[in-house]
Amino acid sequence: MTLAKHDKTLLVILAEAAIEKALVRDARERGAQGWTVTEVRGAGRSGVREGAWEADRTIELQVICDEAVADAIAAHVLQAYAPNYAVSMTFSRVQVLRPERF
Repeated sequence: MTLAKHDKTLLVILAEAAIEKALVRDARERGAQGWTVTEVRGAGRSGVREGAWEADRTIELQVICDEAVADAIAAHVLQAYAPNYAVSMTFSRVQVLRPERF
């Protein structure tokens, strides 16, 4: 059996938890049909984020969507949030079943 796979883009945004609701709202406004948010911890060039207190919490927002939607979300995040908040983003090509869900 061959499954019908469809190409999509996975946009992953790592950001301060303080802007989670705004990020989700902005992603939906730019065409995201769904998303997944998890709390994460880690370290990088800007230091260690252990999540030990409210202002130190970090979230990972994942959106699977068309490439144009991912680009629109990322461009907005760069303009609106990156100057003032810890934000990083990655893109990956993924294949999905049931593309209408994305």
